[in-house]
Amino acid sequence: RPSWGSPWLLALLLLGGSPGAGASYLRRSSSCTAIPSSMALCYDIGYAEMRIPNLLEHETMPEVIQQSSSWLPLLARECHPDARIFLCSLFAPICLDRLIYPCRSLCEAVKRSCAPVMACYGYPWPEILHCNKFPADHELCISAVSTEETSSSRRMPRASCKDCELEEASTAREILESLCASDFAVKIRIFRKNTTTSISDFDLDPSRVEVLKHGPLLRTEIPGRLRQWLDIDATCAHNIMRGTHAGLFVVSGEAQSDKVVVNKAYAWHKNRNLHQAVRRWKQHRCPEQPG
Repeated sequence: RPSWGSPWLLALLLLGGSPGAGASYLRRSSSCTAIPSSMALCYDIGYAEMRIPNLLEHETMPEVIQQSSSWLPLLARECHPDARIFLCSLFAPICLDRLIYPCRSLCEAVKRSCAPVMACYGYPWPEILHCNKFPADHELCISAVSTEETSSSRRMPRASCKDCELEEASTAREILESLCASDFAVKIRIFRKNTTTSISDFDLDPSRVEVLKHGPLLRTEIPGRLRQWLDIDATCAHNIMRGTHAGLFVVSGEAQSDKVVVNKAYAWHKNRNLHQAVRRWKQHRCPEQPG
């Protein structure tokens, strides 16, 4: 499991300045307790003890565990690299001599990337996490770990509303029907650029791009659109790769005005039905779409 603790905890301990609303003195009823292993959201985050009641007014550990576990699916969507830090600063505040809240800018950054993903599943950003409640950056608070340089060089990953998984082997006919229903279809080689961060970077091999169907897209723009997809939908790419370092895939999906959305992905390796479908594709005639 990646360690979140070292960089941000060190930065927190080196913070100075006058305490503001985000660094109030401890309430008399507040006490330190070990973060239990059953609290998957924050266990092994980089410190061992937390304050309870926490900053969300949860009074007991069972309540903390229950409420925090509801955020695990969002973390699995990898909507923002600092989402876990933000949530744990509230659910499991670190045991210092002051209560230290997350900075408003951290809240806003996480909300900007994660609220759209929550909306996919019908959940609004909760009022209890309204960013205006948190202190401004010039006050004592927990700031973002992701650097401006990192965030400007690549957009924060946003999982698509549609769950993206590697398709299991199906008949060649079903694959052909899927390709017909898609705006584009491409055979590509995807590889993992690094394995040292919680959100992996993916890229495609430009020499291994075979356009089966370009639809409304220009053939020349497809590699760039797919790189953009790999950049902004890290969860989809992660699900497709299934822990491998590199692989050949046939992906198809929808072309939107400013991006592509991959709806189907098939692993090329040892998929006879897929091989047969691709061989037949050049001679295959898709049925006319109604309307």
